Amino acid sequence: MQPLSQLPLATARSINFVFADIDDTITTEGCLSAASYTAIENLTAAGIRVIPVTGRPAGWCDLIARLWPVAGVVGENGAFYYAYQRADRSMVRVFAATEQERSRNRQKLTQVREQILAEVSGSAVAADQSFRDTDLAIDFCEDVAPLADKDVQRIQAIFEAAGAVAKISSIHVNGWFGTHDKLTMTQRFCREILKVELHDILEEAMFVGDSPNDAPMFAHFKHAFGVDNVRDFAAMDAYPAWLSKGRGGEGFVEIAHCLLTARGWL
Repeated sequence: MQPLSQLPLATARSINFVFADIDDTITTEGCLSAASYTAIENLTAAGIRVIPVTGRPAGWCDLIARLWPVAGVVGENGAFYYAYQRADRSMVRVFAATEQERSRNRQKLTQVREQILAEVSGSAVAADQSFRDTDLAIDFCEDVAPLADKDVQRIQAIFEAAGAVAKISSIHVNGWFGTHDKLTMTQRFCREILKVELHDILEEAMFVGDSPNDAPMFAHFKHAFGVDNVRDFAAMDAYPAWLSKGRGGEGFVEIAHCLLTARGWL
């Protein structure tokens, strides 16, 4: 990973699309700072499309798509995208699975939940679970005392033994049934909302993230950026090419400042 300070000016100037994780990437210690939100506003005002790509739930993503100055949001680790059409005040909601499939999967996840809570002491269902549509989020450090790495790995193993996909974020282990991930739904969002193929805009697109569930995006994006806390994870399937000095939202603001300065916006 190279420091952001070495990013070529031409590369920074070329970026027209910013895809970014939310928790511990745009936010810091669970809070959205005024500086991070202003960075999103300024990127959008400068003509750069911002698309959060998050593990957070459908209920939160509805609010984000409506109230944040973004082009849309990919949620629950790629289970869906929401895009608010401001001109006609309507929300586009597209899911990877049908309602019938999602209903069956929720029933299967109920059984997995009971096993995890019984076998992993100190784990808990995430506080935002009631706002979720497709996955099960197990909290290992957001609203509970931090679990040991072995316990986090055990949660992941229980999901996978049941045939589910399991991804570790900076705060939760998210599990779901299906083949979707952040990358597959981002590709669909590009095709259906931005009217471009992701592979055609990789020279002008970047992704910013911080944790193992961002690995598919780090691997796919030529311009992949990590905020400094990505270094907290010793083993990931892929790492970003560039690294900010700041952690969490401070790092996101740093990256946004780099892009805006290159455009002469600041």
